[in-house]
Order: sequence, then structure tokens, then C-alpha cells
Amino acid sequence: MTIELSVAWSRRFGDEVHSEETFGLLTVDVPPALWTESLTFARDDLGCAYFDWLTAVDELEDGFAIVAHVYSLEEGHHLLVRTRVPRADPRLATAIDVYRGANWHERETHEMFGVVFDGHPGLTPLLLPEGFEGHPLRKEFVLAARVAKPWPGAKEPGESGHGAPSRRRMMPPGVPADWGPNAAPERPARERPAPRRAVAEPETAEPETAAPEPTEPAVEERPQRRRRERGIEGGDDV
Repeated sequence: MTIELSVAWSRRFGDEVHSEETFGLLTVDVPPALWTESLTFARDDLGCAYFDWLTAVDELEDGFAIVAHVYSLEEGHHLLVRTRVPRADPRLATAIDVYRGANWHERETHEMFGVVFDGHPGLTPLLLPEGFEGHPLRKEFVLAARVAKPWPGAKEPGESGHGAPSRRRMMPPGVPADWGPNAAPERPARERPAPRRAVAEPETAEPETAAPEPTEPAVEERPQRRRRERGIEGGDDV
């Protein structure tokens, strides 16, 4: 499918665009002058009516790459449409006339990278507090700026220098309690006493009962002896 899409781009724009397949996804590089026309072609001719996201990538001296991801619900294919604007004057035509969903994405890209989208109805801040200086996703932006410069507005009670004292700061969910520069020193683990083994009580042997001796049956007197006794009593000779 990506080969068919690549051929369609070449037939429509010729050598003005360049397409390549990476990880099964077609990425098309277009010049800034053809930005909105390329997105219109992707929507109307290639069926990519679903707008997913738009963002920028800081490429230092090469400027900023602006990337939009669109998708075809009917055909099931993805497209990455990409262009590049210079760092000295990062300007690009807005895409909200083609995809209305690009409105918030362009506002976020403007405040995070400083890219200006010409024709946008209002590039007002979307995420950052009012009065914030700089663009946090630029590579030259120093993330430790809060240490060298007061933060615009107190984030925690007591940080503004007046008012209620600072409360104990809570760690984000999932962060161990012993993590971070202000973590309490590790306490030596106490040795647990060895578990006491239960002493089994000696089993009292039941007294053995002597087996009854077999009683011999009474021996019948011999009839011969009886006869003898009768003979003595009667005076007979034995």
C-alpha cells in the first residue's frame, strides 16, 4: 500500500516532494509553500480525513521540522506529512482550513517551539502560565531556569516569600519515599531476633499393658488314673 501512496504523491507533485517508508509508514517531505496543498491532497485524494496530531522537532541549525499525522478510516493507511521551517524565522501557513482539529496542536507547537502559524485565529497560550518566557521544547532552553530566576507565581504555599508557611511537599504517585536530593538518610536496618523455635513437648509413652498369657485349657484327667483310683478304693489290684 505504501508503494501506491508514494506513486500517487509523485504523480501529483513530481520532484517537489520526497517520500520514504520507515517501519511500514510512509513519510512525505514537502516544501513549506506546498504545506496546505499537500494536506488537502492527503485528505481529498488519499482519503486521510482523520487528523491525529501535529507537532515540531528541533533540528538545531537545520531549523524546525513540522510533522502532521493523518489517517484513512476507509483504507486503513497512515501518512506522515513533514516540512521544515528556518530557525531564524519559523513561520508556516496554518492547517486549520484543511483539518479543524489542528487548532490546539498549532497553539501548543507555537508556545513550546515558537513556530508562528500564519492565518491562525488565535495563538494564545495553551499549557504554560501567563507571562512565561521562552519555549521549553527548544534544545537551547535551560530546564534549570527556575534556580536562576524566580518562577512566575508561587507553586506551593510559602514560595512567594509571604503568606502561609510552606507545607510538606508530596512526592508524585509511584516515587519511592527515599528518592531525591532531600531524602532522609538511610537508617541502619535493625537486626531481627531469630525466631524462637517451639520446643515440642516429649510425648508421654503410654504404659504398655502386658498381654494376657494364654490360659491353657484344663487338662482332663486321664481316664486310666480314675480307673486306678477306683481300683484302690475297691481293693482291686492294680
